[in-house]
Amino acid sequence: MTLIPELTILQPADKEAIDLPRTSEEELAVGKKRLYIESYGCQMNFADSEIVAAVMRNAGFATTSSAEDADVIFLNTCAIRENAEQKVRNRLKHLTGLKRQKPELLVGMLGCMAERLKTKLLEEEKVVDIVAGPDAYRDIPKLVEEAESGQKAVNVFLSREETYADIAPIRLNSNGVTAFVSIMRGCDNMCSFCVVPFTRGRERSRDPYSIVREAQDLFDKGYREVTLLGQNVDSYKWQGTESTEQGQPDVANSVPNPEPVVTFANLLERVARIHPDLRVRFSTSHPKDITDDVLHTMAKFDNICKYIHLPAQSGNSRVLKLMNRTYDRPWYIGKIDRIREILGEDCGISTDMISGFCTETEEEHQESLSLMDYVHYDYAYMFAYSERPGTLAAKKYADDIPEDIKKRRLNEIIARQLEHSAERNQRHIGQVQRVLIEGTSKRSDDFLCGRNDQNKMVVFPKGDFQKGQYVNVLVTECTSATLRGEVV
Repeated sequence: MTLIPELTILQPADKEAIDLPRTSEEELAVGKKRLYIESYGCQMNFADSEIVAAVMRNAGFATTSSAEDADVIFLNTCAIRENAEQKVRNRLKHLTGLKRQKPELLVGMLGCMAERLKTKLLEEEKVVDIVAGPDAYRDIPKLVEEAESGQKAVNVFLSREETYADIAPIRLNSNGVTAFVSIMRGCDNMCSFCVVPFTRGRERSRDPYSIVREAQDLFDKGYREVTLLGQNVDSYKWQGTESTEQGQPDVANSVPNPEPVVTFANLLERVARIHPDLRVRFSTSHPKDITDDVLHTMAKFDNICKYIHLPAQSGNSRVLKLMNRTYDRPWYIGKIDRIREILGEDCGISTDMISGFCTETEEEHQESLSLMDYVHYDYAYMFAYSERPGTLAAKKYADDIPEDIKKRRLNEIIARQLEHSAERNQRHIGQVQRVLIEGTSKRSDDFLCGRNDQNKMVVFPKGDFQKGQYVNVLVTECTSATLRGEVV
C-alpha cells in the first residue's frame, strides 16, 4: 500500500476522520481493567487497533472511550510525515499530565512511529512505558505485565509470517454497516520517499479462507460493505495446502500437491460471491500490479465497487524514477486508459500526489498538473514532500525544494483537483445512484447519507429509511465533495 497521507482535501468527512484520531468505544464491563486506544493515520492503523482490542479483550481488558478512565492507553501511530509524528508528541505532553495524577497509568506507543524510533522513544518520551511495532500485537499482554512490574517493555520485531489471520477484530467506531478486512501486511516496493517497508516489514498475504470467513461473519452480523486492506492489495498472492482450509497449520510436505495460487482477482471473486448485497471495496493499488484480471473481475460483479485508488505521486517520468515507482508517465496513462476501457468513464479513480519532491523542476510540476488534467481524478490526497529519516530518498537525495515553493505547488495541485472533483460529480446529476445508507448526515438529523459505487458521499432526506439499507437516489445537485438528491 502506498502512502495514505493524513490530509485529504476533497472530502471534509474523510479529512476529519484522518486529521483527528479515532478512539476506542465504551464497553460495558464490570471489574475489568480499561483500555483506551487512539489511532492515527491510515486505514491499516484503524484495522490494527481492532486487532489490538481483540488481543487485550482476551487478556481481560475492556475498552473505554475516555483516556481519563483508562488503566492502559495506547497510541497507534503513523510515521508517514513529520507532522503525523508531531501530533503524537503533542498528545504525549497531555498524557504526561494525566499520568502525574494517576501514576499507575500505563502509556504505550504502537504502530509505525514505534517501529521507526524503537527504544529511542523511551529515551525521548519518559511518559511511554510500552513500545510495540505492527508485528508485535500478540505480545502486548506480556508487555503490559512487564510494564506493570515497573520495567519498560519493548517488542519491535518485524515478522515475515505474521498476518493475525486467526484473530477476530473487535470493531471500533463502527457504524455497523461498513468494516475493514486486512488481507495482507508489509510492502516490498521500496518507493524512495516511503518509510512503510521499514516500519511494516516485508509483504505477506493472509490465507483466503480466513478472509472469506471474516467477511461472511460480518455479513451475517448485518454489515453490508467490506474494504479489503493492504499496503498494496493487488500484489496479494497466496498458496497453501488443503490442510490450511481446515484451519490447520500450513506445514511443509503435509499435502503432496499444493493448492493453486490465489491471486487478488481470485480473492475478490471469492468475497464478492458471499452475497450480492455485500459490497466490496479495496485499497490501495500500486499501478504496477493492478492487472486486467482484477479489472475484469470488477466488471463481472455488480457488488464490487467501481472505484480504484491508483496513486501516481508525480506526473513526470524522471521524478517517478527518483521515487523508485517502477513505472513512467506513459505507462501510468496506459493503465488509466485500460481502466476506462474495461470499467467505463464513470469508474471512480483517485490518486496521491506529492509536490516538491527532491530536484523537481517547475516544468516537472506542470507535468503533474497535466496528468491530473488527463485523468480527471474524482479525489486526491495531496501533500508537500516531507523527508522521512531512513528512507532511500533521505539517504540519496537532498530535500532541496524550498518550503514556500512546495506550498505554492501544492496549492496549485489542490485548486486543479477541486475543479476536477466538481466536474466529475456533475456527471452524476440526473443519474440514479445506488447508495448504501451509513447513518445520519453530520449537518442535519433530517437527512441520511451513504456512499455510491464510486465512493462518493450522497445526502438525501431521511424519510422512513434505515442505516444498512440500499436506496436508489436521483442526484439533483452537487458540490466538489458531496452529491445530494431524493430517493426514487
